[in-house]
Amino acid sequence: MPEFCKVEREGHLTIVTLNRPDVMNALHYPAHLELEKVWNEFDADPEQWVAIVTGAGPRAFSAGNDLKYQAGGGHRGFVKSGFAGLTARNDLWKPVIAAVNGVAMGGGFEIALACDIIIAAENAKFALPEPKVGLAALAGGVHRLPRTIGLKRAMGMMLTGRHVPAKEGYELGFVTALAPEGGALEEAKKWAAMMLECLPMSLRATKQAAMQGLSIPDVMTAYKVECDAVARMRASKEFIEGPKAFSEKRKPNWHSE
Repeated sequence: MPEFCKVEREGHLTIVTLNRPDVMNALHYPAHLELEKVWNEFDADPEQWVAIVTGAGPRAFSAGNDLKYQAGGGHRGFVKSGFAGLTARNDLWKPVIAAVNGVAMGGGFEIALACDIIIAAENAKFALPEPKVGLAALAGGVHRLPRTIGLKRAMGMMLTGRHVPAKEGYELGFVTALAPEGGALEEAKKWAAMMLECLPMSLRATKQAAMQGLSIPDVMTAYKVECDAVARMRASKEFIEGPKAFSEKRKPNWHSE
């Protein structure tokens, strides 16, 4: 039974809740170990198609690294898969949604940036304040944020550590959708429900093609590269279910593969 997070499964949806509300869901090494296992299990389970990650309590999604634990002599390392067992993964092709219910600081913001979409409550705030404590946002933040909102805007956040409210995050482009205070998880479930109407293999193919294509500067070169998930989608018997359901005027009956 996980100690530092809660894992719930609703049909084909996995909900992971960072569960250290007494420290604003800041994470330490034992939590990273636990979360790495959670994400490994989600990735390996063919019945789980989409995930949501959120924070326990009304105050914080995650305040990032547990600096008090670190200052007290706790283990300072990270697991191979990165902060929260998520930020260094480069082969998790199932969609992951961040439901940001409050503060997302440092590593907490980096968790959200590692997700495919960010749903933020109106009271949420985002920042990469690591330089203020002699650190840098090296769990993906310094790379993902410029790719998401552009270099100059990202530098404006990263070199100052300023707090950005959810509405501004939406305007900058790193927040996908806004929700009322207390409503981030509910809104994230709506987005997950839309994803769950799609063929799981199509979701994975879309994500893999998009993410791998980012490393190819020329669009036409990227267009010609067929990734593994696309090949599996085309070879699947599910590949004809969508067109068949459309012609028969019914919803597709997707299966796990």
